Amino acid sequence: MHASKRLSYIGVSPTMKVSAKAKKMKSEGIEVIDLSVGEPDFPTPGNIKEAAKHAIDDNRTKYTINVGLPELREAIANKLKRDNNLDYSISEIVVSSGAKQSLFNTILSMIYVGDELIIPAPYWVSYPHMVSIAQGETVTINTEEENGFRVTPEQLESAVSPFTKGILICNPSNPTGSAYSKKELEELIEVLDGKEIYIIADEIYEKLVYDDYKFVSIASFSEKIKRKTVVINGVSKAYSMTGWRIGFAAGPEEIIGGINKIQSHSTSNASSISQYAAIEAFNGPQEDVEKMRVEFQKRRNFIYDALTSIPNITCYKPNGAFYLFPNISSYLGKSYGKYKINNSVDLAMYLLESAEVAAVPGSAFGSEGFIRVSFATSLQNLELAFKRIQEALMQLS
Repeated sequence: MHASKRLSYIGVSPTMKVSAKAKKMKSEGIEVIDLSVGEPDFPTPGNIKEAAKHAIDDNRTKYTINVGLPELREAIANKLKRDNNLDYSISEIVVSSGAKQSLFNTILSMIYVGDELIIPAPYWVSYPHMVSIAQGETVTINTEEENGFRVTPEQLESAVSPFTKGILICNPSNPTGSAYSKKELEELIEVLDGKEIYIIADEIYEKLVYDDYKFVSIASFSEKIKRKTVVINGVSKAYSMTGWRIGFAAGPEEIIGGINKIQSHSTSNASSISQYAAIEAFNGPQEDVEKMRVEFQKRRNFIYDALTSIPNITCYKPNGAFYLFPNISSYLGKSYGKYKINNSVDLAMYLLESAEVAAVPGSAFGSEGFIRVSFATSLQNLELAFKRIQEALMQLS
């Protein structure tokens, strides 16, 4: 049997090699410090877990309607109003099995053969592959470390073509932690003004922001922009609920209707138990979110100061998310023993094998010469990881 031609559109993630090696080392009893993870290390807050237990005890274990429980979509609408100054009716919201599915369904609803989606790099690994599955074209904007990995209005203007269907903005960003100010978003909106171009706004990290940064949803600037924007969010990062698999898309009814149609023939509804847990997440007390944010900020400060103290490493200090994206390009071309460091995959494998620290190569995110380091682990682990990384890099010559 021959595989579907569609599979030829999708590349294999360059992180798989590192990930497979890390798992093998762990299974052999080697204590690998994993800085590759994209999820909070905190438990899901107790009130949310209790809500899920009640749902099970109340036998709320059947199919829900495809777009999600009305009570959950109401809770999401209230959250968008409260946190983001956005007015959505529940008919403009669809709940999916994670924000990843929300993104995938949105791209499938919007992009087809000949359509272009602008994606700034560094980007989250799955974005371009989703566009490829939809048989569209990714137009990459290569952002600069010196500019905080943010797209400039000039870059956006030059990337737009007659085939541009939309732009995908991850704010705050995975993998860089970069985030846009209100003024910077306004400048990008000006470029899009008068053009029939949609915005896909991946805002999954909105609650995890640091220092005096104030998050603003791009959809909140005007009714005109809101009509051209699909907001993607969920409970995974803010409430430490990655495994519960609840995300949502909020946007124009014609796109939400398309997402609903695709979902009705793929997964149908998200888990009923998880939906009831998510109602509590949005409606219940928010103190645990702030506790996690404060702890993440402490960790960010430590690992940022530590990594930038290593000779020839530069790093943008992230405004949000829980990643650093250090520039390791000065270590490329160096070697130690059997290790020859030609690219970020080589460096990630070297750190894994010689320092027993797992990080993600920058090439996975469309940016060679960097690695992604997650600080979603304890300060104790971060301290030990830093010492190991520093020693390993100092051996290279």
